[in-house]
Amino acid sequence: MTAARGRAGRPPLTEERKAEIRLEIARAAVELFVAQGVAATTGEQIGQAVGVSARTVWRYFPTKESCVRPLFSTGIDAIAAALRQWGAGQPLEAAFDHLWAADVALPGPDVGALLRLTRGEPGLRAVWLQTHDAAEPVFASALAERAGLPDDDVRPAIWAAMLNAALRAAVEHHAYRTAEPATDTATARTDLATTLRTALAAVAAGLG
Repeated sequence: MTAARGRAGRPPLTEERKAEIRLEIARAAVELFVAQGVAATTGEQIGQAVGVSARTVWRYFPTKESCVRPLFSTGIDAIAAALRQWGAGQPLEAAFDHLWAADVALPGPDVGALLRLTRGEPGLRAVWLQTHDAAEPVFASALAERAGLPDDDVRPAIWAAMLNAALRAAVEHHAYRTAEPATDTATARTDLATTLRTALAAVAAGLG
């Protein structure tokens, strides 16, 4: 008898490569949305910009608006890690300084362009808000761990809601008042970091 041959074809994609593809799709979608609007953009166009089929786009994302979610969710894990390491007696805003300094959790200019679009695109606005809804329990768990409280304690959930709202409001405030051609990238990112620090300081008393 002849031994059965293994399946031919490409090896399965690693999780790291899948994440890279999602991010490539997200950036391509942003460029198309900004250039021609959401309604005029198709899954086929997004796929062509990345070099994949529309079928591949839909394998990763259920709708064209949801393609941008990887950009919106940038930094959630890094922020949660910073919350766990937030030292007693340390100002809340200082706990994130290493993230802002390294641009680890700062949204890029593509996110700013997206947020300006969300004011007239309900589908994109929904994705933005859903991303923050998903982040909130992650922050609550990190805050509960830091405080030594059980996950079912209501206080970390309230603290997380305050923190989440502050981060969202700060990023929106920055995006809505920053015009892309008027500000260079370095200046814009410095301004965003300053805005985030101000927002965090504003809620620090409530977080305790």
